[in-house]
Amino acid sequence: MKVTLDPERCVGAGHCVLSAATVFDQDETDGIVLLLDPEPAEHLAAAVHEAADLCPARAILITGADGRPA
Repeated sequence: MKVTLDPERCVGAGHCVLSAATVFDQDETDGIVLLLDPEPAEHLAAAVHEAADLCPARAILITGADGRPA
C-alpha cells in the first residue's frame, strides 16, 4: 500500500490523524495534513483506509503495489 496526499485540498479536519496517527499528522501552523509514512505496514491498512474514507476533502489517495487505487 502506498499513500499520497493532495495537501492543497486538505481542510484540516484532522480525521486522518485520529484514525492513523502513526501515518498522518497535522502542521502546527495551519492544520494541513502531513504524511509521516508513505508506505505503512499492512496491519495499518484498515486505519489508513478509514482515514481516507473520513477525509471530507478527499485529500488522501491509497494505491496498491500495482499502482491501482486500493
